[in-house]
Amino acid sequence: MLNKFTRLITFVDLPIKKKFTLFSLSVLFWFVVMFVISIAANININNKTGGSVREVTTLTFYIFTGVLLIATALLVIFTISISKAIARPVNLITGQIRALGEGKVDFTKKIDISSEDEIGALSKSFNTLMDEIHDLNTFKKVIEEDDNIEDVYSRLGRAFSDKIGLNEFIIYEVSNGQKMRPVYPIILNDKDIFCSEEILHNCELCKVKKTGHIISSVEYPDICRQFIPGLDKLHVCIPMIIGGKTGGVVQFLFDKKNYSVDGKDRRLFKAERYIKESLSVIEAKRLTNTLRESALKDSLTGLYNRRFLQEYTETLVAGVLRRQKSVGLMMCDLDFFKQVNDFYGHNVGDSVLKETSEIIKKCVRSSDLVIRFGGEEFLVLMLDINAGETVKVADKIRDAVEKTKIKVSDGVIKKTISLGVSEFPVDTESFWQAIKFADVALYKAKETGRNRVVRFHETMWTAKEF
Repeated sequence: MLNKFTRLITFVDLPIKKKFTLFSLSVLFWFVVMFVISIAANININNKTGGSVREVTTLTFYIFTGVLLIATALLVIFTISISKAIARPVNLITGQIRALGEGKVDFTKKIDISSEDEIGALSKSFNTLMDEIHDLNTFKKVIEEDDNIEDVYSRLGRAFSDKIGLNEFIIYEVSNGQKMRPVYPIILNDKDIFCSEEILHNCELCKVKKTGHIISSVEYPDICRQFIPGLDKLHVCIPMIIGGKTGGVVQFLFDKKNYSVDGKDRRLFKAERYIKESLSVIEAKRLTNTLRESALKDSLTGLYNRRFLQEYTETLVAGVLRRQKSVGLMMCDLDFFKQVNDFYGHNVGDSVLKETSEIIKKCVRSSDLVIRFGGEEFLVLMLDINAGETVKVADKIRDAVEKTKIKVSDGVIKKTISLGVSEFPVDTESFWQAIKFADVALYKAKETGRNRVVRFHETMWTAKEF
């Protein structure tokens, strides 16, 4: 009750300017009231008693003393109220700003909103700002700990929808070449893409990619020629500047009928902040992916190398055993490859290796793995194969290599290839031993004339020979 009375007499829910005005008027009112009472009392004394000057002066003194006490009480209450409503929130805000600059801010510490005046509005806005900064900091910490870049794109997309309320958007990633691809949402059909498909194959057609600037049809209709005309959609495309270049584009879409164009959409401002917070993380993840890919791939042929096989063996084996399937292994080795290097030089030898790797990739499925095992040796892993299928594909590779003519400066070269075949877990329950069995079968193919396919048999494995 006392709190309500205090709020009432100090006008706590009024703007500060009105508080001072009403306080001044209230004090003035009391002075006028007391002055009128004083005059009335003097007149009454004079009429009844013909009071002396001393009596009138005494009465006037008491009246003005009462007025002064009332005014002082109002001033004290008003001062306490103003101190509580202004000084304390301002001090707290100042302390939070100082802590923010020092990196020691406690985002859970809120400013108490004790009034609905300008200070109350300031406190409310400051609390909102702290919440937004806290959300951004939390968001960045989370994406920094994500394992891959796909998770980062996914969290960025969920931030747009859950934190900001932007539900229609597409995140595009620009590759090092000329292509760009949608990375979030992950599943899109032709109707979900509102730009010409040509931009996916030639990213330079995208105006945002080309200029590195925000492109908005809200501000300028029909600004982008690649946006499909005739749609009841507005678009705002924001570039993701990574390493000084446009490494991605975020396209936000709005219904023309329901979108208000008065002023800048605060949601887009928030979205830009989330994008900026994620850029350094995306750049680091992309660099890590590039370095990792380069470490797991052969620089000459572009095939995976033995290190890749070592890292992913456990995952591959677990999947095969869980599905109760088999893996066909083919160890491939070019016949008399050393002669190519000795006679034509290593440049021609490199061309032969690259051509051979392309032939092998064309002969197997896209789901199969082709690995440069070392030198002129290639290992092919055929996943989830049927019985006898590996030998047929191996013979297909052998035949394709034999028929291929490789152009060199002095004419053409024709090479042959020998292949050893085994299957996991048919031949052995050890994956690496199955690879060894394929190598043993390859040795037999070389030993028995080359340019042939040999399927491993347990009789080939003897302690004396191997």
